[in-house]
Amino acid sequence: MSARRPRTRPVRKPVSSTPAWVAPLAVVAGIALLVVAFLVIRWYTTPLPIPPLTTDAAQQVVSSISSLPASELDAVGAGSANNLIKPVSGSQLTGPNGYPEVFYLGAEYCPYCAAERWPMIIALSRFGTFSGLKTTSSSSSDVYPNTPTFTFHGSTYTSQYVDFVAVETTDRDRNPLESPSSAQQALVNQYDSSGSIPFVDLGNHYAFSGAMYLPDVLSAMSWTAVADALAQPTSPQAKAILGSANLITAAVCKLTADKPASVCSSSTIQSLEKTLG
Repeated sequence: MSARRPRTRPVRKPVSSTPAWVAPLAVVAGIALLVVAFLVIRWYTTPLPIPPLTTDAAQQVVSSISSLPASELDAVGAGSANNLIKPVSGSQLTGPNGYPEVFYLGAEYCPYCAAERWPMIIALSRFGTFSGLKTTSSSSSDVYPNTPTFTFHGSTYTSQYVDFVAVETTDRDRNPLESPSSAQQALVNQYDSSGSIPFVDLGNHYAFSGAMYLPDVLSAMSWTAVADALAQPTSPQAKAILGSANLITAAVCKLTADKPASVCSSSTIQSLEKTLG
């Protein structure tokens, strides 16, 4: 008789004492911890916005940057600005007072708008006068956070040479402020197909979108510090902002048939006019 083989018992797989739902929960918890850590790091590394200036202090800064000597502006020339101004073909854009219109579309949260308002204020102040400008800063959660600037919302501009019309669509927290009219939106659609802001139309003769310099040149600066830097022609801020202002000035001079002569006849502006086409 053959020997009986011993009966083998089936091998039982070890049963985990950990419930099946624990592993997915651990993954979710890990992701949540990473998100919290990111938010904490962002909170402590993102600079806080500087409180806006009082009305009187803001006016002092506006007075300072709008009364810079013409000799200093001439000395800077185009500076380090990137000439974004391009000729466009369209019927004459005329403002509410019958003068050639400079139309601006932007938003307070936008750091590029924040950067470009400085040279726009300086350039347009050579042809007229702003009132009611208030200080603000770009969004804390966007690139180039808290870029110091002004807002055109609630301001007025008077000139005997050019009209200025501004639309600030939202505040720095992206709450709605103003909406462009259908005619203004048509200009944006025609000349700014990418939808970039700021968008500026100069009498339908020239237009540009974006900032002529990077906002990082204003990083962590107060409005007064920027104004002080603009009084030094060799500073990075002066080269960027005053260079941009000169380019805008040249474009406006083309709209006004080189008036006033005290601004438009300078060799610097005449030279820049030739680069605009």
